[in-house]
Amino acid sequence: MKAAVVTFPGSNCDRDLAVAFESAGFTVARVWHKDSALPHGTDIVGVPGGFSFGDYLRCGAIAAQSPIATAIKDHAARGGHVIGICNGFQVLTEMGLLPGALMRNAGLKFACKRQILRVATTDSAFTSAYGRGQEIEVPIAHHDGNYTIDAEGLARLKGEDRIAFTYVGNPNGSMGDIAGVLSENRRVLGMMPHPERAADPAHGGTDGRALFESLMGGLALA
Repeated sequence: MKAAVVTFPGSNCDRDLAVAFESAGFTVARVWHKDSALPHGTDIVGVPGGFSFGDYLRCGAIAAQSPIATAIKDHAARGGHVIGICNGFQVLTEMGLLPGALMRNAGLKFACKRQILRVATTDSAFTSAYGRGQEIEVPIAHHDGNYTIDAEGLARLKGEDRIAFTYVGNPNGSMGDIAGVLSENRRVLGMMPHPERAADPAHGGTDGRALFESLMGGLALA
């Protein structure tokens, strides 16, 4: 399985994400934001955390206009898998691949800690290795992680079982305690917490590892 990890100016979790993919058995290619195409045979694109373009304008808004953005959207339109983590989640909403927006944290403070999440669905290639309702501990580090969506959109996410993870003890004011959401075809995931920072014993916990192992198993069978 082949993963492509994108780097923007200001990305700071791209190496962590690449290592997490590699540890799960993926072959990883690194992609620069000015590239116009993804490597041939890419199975999944990883859009990492950080502060792309310094988070000027809205978080992720400039990155969503980078040359590589068209290739990512085309990959998703073909049914390819995409994961956006933290700033990557913001980028995917700005691209229109996921609904909603990430706003300033309700407390107006940067949130950086280990956070308990609840697995809200196992019906995706990203979450099938977990148990529904399982609680896991994954780090968060964000200032604009307050997931916001209108009432109709929230009802649709709930009705279509597209909420991937929720917070146990909401750290940022997100509607519905939402920590991660899936696209309509369930092949694009955006989440604010950092599973790539909980994928090795040296990280102090490995609850994020199952996400990457789930992807490896799920994509191999697809």
